[in-house]
Amino acid sequence: MPPSSSSFYSVSDLAIPHFTLKTTFIISYLAVALVAVAPLPSRSINITAVLSPFPDFSQFTSLLAPISSDLAGRTSLSLLAVPNSRLSSAPHLSPSALPDVLRYHVLLQFLSLSDLHSLPPSGKLFTTLFQTTGRAPSNSGSLNLTRDPRNGIVTITSPYSPSSNATVLSLVKTLPYNVTVFSVDNLILPFGLDLMASETHPNLGLNITKALIDGKNFNVAASMLAASGVVEEFEADEGGAGITMFVPVDDAYADLPPAVSLQSLPADKKAVVLKFHVLHSYYPLGSLESVVNPLQPTLATEAMGAGSFTLNISRVNGSVAINTGIVQASVTQTVFDQNPVAIFGVSKVLLPREIFGKNPITTPKLGSTAPPPEDDALSPEGSPGAMDGQPSHLSSPPGFREDMQSNAAASGVRGSKFKSSIVVAVFVCCIGFCI
Repeated sequence: MPPSSSSFYSVSDLAIPHFTLKTTFIISYLAVALVAVAPLPSRSINITAVLSPFPDFSQFTSLLAPISSDLAGRTSLSLLAVPNSRLSSAPHLSPSALPDVLRYHVLLQFLSLSDLHSLPPSGKLFTTLFQTTGRAPSNSGSLNLTRDPRNGIVTITSPYSPSSNATVLSLVKTLPYNVTVFSVDNLILPFGLDLMASETHPNLGLNITKALIDGKNFNVAASMLAASGVVEEFEADEGGAGITMFVPVDDAYADLPPAVSLQSLPADKKAVVLKFHVLHSYYPLGSLESVVNPLQPTLATEAMGAGSFTLNISRVNGSVAINTGIVQASVTQTVFDQNPVAIFGVSKVLLPREIFGKNPITTPKLGSTAPPPEDDALSPEGSPGAMDGQPSHLSSPPGFREDMQSNAAASGVRGSKFKSSIVVAVFVCCIGFCI
């Protein structure tokens, strides 16, 4: 019978938690199990290395070079590779159209062979890397995969252009949950892409230095560009896919931490920093605001290796934010915008983590990579310059690190174990009070 409201429990009525030998064994077992399943850093994926044992795909592998930096920040993907014998009959593509056609052959999702077997006859849409460029209207950057239940044949078609299709021939290679390579019998062409477009847009003949001086708030940047000689390289890139420049306002240089001295950098590193402010594609402001793939390679990426010197672009508080890993800047104004050149003013100097971070790289290695920006990276020499807040990234598969450095991997393992220890401690406490 329950006690009345005026009754009190005596000490002998209370159940006091205690640990028996059996309880201790159970807790120890659970603790070991939790540590064992703690998440470890993702292994790096080099798509060229994945395809290298297969000579039948050597031509397709070489074609992937222009989009290697796009693949560097992906955790999982499925590649639709065309064998050499089938490429010979593919239509001629202009150099400017080829990268987007190849992006159309990268599904942003890991698909196993069993996933293909379970496809419905009506098909299922999968987003491709082409969709992330902002150049695919609506969902024309997706592919529809169907499986015929009568014969098991899997067909891949463009949802807006069914005549452009391919058939899956075989499974070439799979690294579970990271990458799968399927052989297909034909190139699939995106809807609306001008396949025979000229390799270069009409060169605007824009004098970038003059455009910055006319902007009246970019004199420091204009002087640095003119003195470095890289401005000529930028102007040469006004054709083709175009360029997008992020130019710091004059006050941004005055706000640099004392430990950061751009003028004291060697000429080659200074050039890399300047190239770090330029994307090798034309992106008007609207495209930046709706970018699906926040991790963007720069001209410095092309010089220093895929996966390194990338910018993380997102939307924060209604503005376009650019995160380098140690600095977060925002777009403050449009200086110039005429296809294929866009120049934007930014609130801070974009400092690459590879030069100014905790573990700066010292020697460029073509083909090598570095981890993408991390939100908790420190500014140079522990000086101020940390980010002004965490950006809310737009939709994109989470990034992974291609050719991850051993130090970064070790750090990731330590972080995982630390988190596991916290989980174990909380779990043990909960068991102690429940037993």
